[in-house]
Amino acid sequence: MIKQIVIVLLGLIGMSFKVHSQDTLTISKQELVLKTLDNNLQLKIAQKQVEMARSDFRQSNALFLPTVTASHTAMFTNNPLMAFGSKLNQEILTAADFDPALLNNPDRVDNYATDIQILQPLLNLDGVYQRQAAKIQSEAYELQEGRTKEYLELEANKAYMQLQLAYEAVGVLEKAKKTADEGLRLINNYFDQGMVQKADVLAVKVRQTEVQNQLSYALTNVKNASDYIVVLLGEKIGGITYKPEASISVVGSDETYGVELSAFRKDVAAMEKSVEGFEKILKSNNMSLLPRINAFGNYQLFDNRPLGMDASGYLVGVRLSWNLFNGYKNIGKIHKARAGFEKARIEKVKYENESQLELNKVNRQLADAKAKISLTMQAKEQSAEAYRIRKDRFEEGLEKTADLLVSETQMFRKELEYQQAMFEYNFTREYLRFLTR
Repeated sequence: MIKQIVIVLLGLIGMSFKVHSQDTLTISKQELVLKTLDNNLQLKIAQKQVEMARSDFRQSNALFLPTVTASHTAMFTNNPLMAFGSKLNQEILTAADFDPALLNNPDRVDNYATDIQILQPLLNLDGVYQRQAAKIQSEAYELQEGRTKEYLELEANKAYMQLQLAYEAVGVLEKAKKTADEGLRLINNYFDQGMVQKADVLAVKVRQTEVQNQLSYALTNVKNASDYIVVLLGEKIGGITYKPEASISVVGSDETYGVELSAFRKDVAAMEKSVEGFEKILKSNNMSLLPRINAFGNYQLFDNRPLGMDASGYLVGVRLSWNLFNGYKNIGKIHKARAGFEKARIEKVKYENESQLELNKVNRQLADAKAKISLTMQAKEQSAEAYRIRKDRFEEGLEKTADLLVSETQMFRKELEYQQAMFEYNFTREYLRFLTR
């Protein structure tokens, strides 16, 4: 009895896993967009890139803030110079230590030194421009992150529309299959009555098989569209199938969009920041030819015992350093920085030209897509009416089976074309909005 109960429970658990693995979840466009912006992995990568750039900028605070280091050194020596100096630092030198024999052959001296050093930059012009370049780079990555958000919003809208189109195709093909099944039943009745040829029956069966095959592909497209949504949401692909909350329709047909590329578009602004950054790097390399001024301080504690502090001393000063020649290294860096600046400037112009070209093309595509909706709607209605007429005539024995099948195929094809036209218009509109933000 217990064994039977266990088997039943295992069966129920297996069924629950099966049902869970085949869950169909309804989702709205707004929900998909919000979840994408919250969980998408590509956006998380962009956010981490911004954090890295901000950290690079924070490192440039070293241009103004001091560097403080501490060390403790243990030294044992009988070197004449080091032994004498160690005793001098420890403030334990006596008159007996000036004995020439002791000076030349000293006993072992233990010296423990605690050293605290402070370096304070005062004037480093190359560092000033490096800091500015780091700040600009951070701002550029922030703009790129914003553009990534806008792109993912576009992708989420596109994924939702693809899901809508996939379900619309399934709906159309299910109607086509139902029509094909009914047509096969009808043609079999006519064949049994001797009203049609065997070839007519076979032609209808071929049509039924074609529709079934197309329906299988449409169901696969639903799975593919659902998997893409899962990836957008940063989740692991499993057995979840998504279903759109609303069916596909034409929206926002009265909206107007600009025809000129905006300099405030985030990706364009990021390219401008890139040029500015390379310009700062060039100036930084030019400033490296000038002298630097830094202050330094040193405080030391000496004793002949570990961590002892019986004697101390300090050293404070200002250093002016000037790298007059380092084997053409600085000149080479300047030439490379200048080439990098020119390259960034050319890339910006190229990107703006290509973006304007894309904007012009999509503006034209939107007008074509809008006209296509009207034309495909007319074709859909006309093909449906033509099929109705031919079907009535076929039932009266006035139409050939082949002509009816052609008319039926054309009707469902035009309906699919109309759904595709709505998808193309809606996506083109969203894409144009993305290009003009």
